[in-house]
Amino acid sequence: MTPLKTFRLVAVAEAVTWALLLTGMVLKYSDVTDLGVRVFGMVHGVVFIAYCLVTVLVSVDQRWSGRRALLTLLASVPPFFTVLGDRSAERADVLGASWRLVHEAPASAPDRVVSWLLRNPVRGAIAGLVTVAALTGVALLVGPPAS
Repeated sequence: MTPLKTFRLVAVAEAVTWALLLTGMVLKYSDVTDLGVRVFGMVHGVVFIAYCLVTVLVSVDQRWSGRRALLTLLASVPPFFTVLGDRSAERADVLGASWRLVHEAPASAPDRVVSWLLRNPVRGAIAGLVTVAALTGVALLVGPPAS
């Protein structure tokens, strides 16, 4: 998958899970059921973490400015802004058709990590899944947001 397709996939998934979570909140506060918040809250949390990790991966590989990377990460906070971040990145032509660090020698420590992840796709995917699981576990230990 290209940086564009990878980023778009998680950006749209994050927006969809926001919609599901908001639907769950409507059901909860309408005294219908709180099941939607419990289920969709967890799903959204996992996809939120994945979005943040993919944003960092893409920003390193595609040499985004710190400002663009930070704004794109912040786009995950308000509902549906990840889609706007995706469109903005595409308009600015900062989502390439190929992964730079698959072909170029890494020049920095972040480049070396991203290069290894991209050049070892199975191990990279496993590392990504383990990282998402570990960060989700940390979030669960900290506890849910106060309602």
